[in-house]
Amino acid sequence: MTFVRTRLALDRMASGETLLVRLRGEEPRRNIPKTASEQGHAVLAEAETGDGTVLLLLRKG
Repeated sequence: MTFVRTRLALDRMASGETLLVRLRGEEPRRNIPKTASEQGHAVLAEAETGDGTVLLLLRKG
């Protein structure tokens, strides 16, 4: 479900814009960067916070 929301947000954006996504859990952490890259988007940064949440910065391709 997290990637569906991410994809909807990316679809509304112009090419080159960035999106910050907050991920919780191992499955989204593994799958979203991989799927975003496969769809032509760039993973600019990935950082884990103190509570285990991962912040992922994507640039729309």
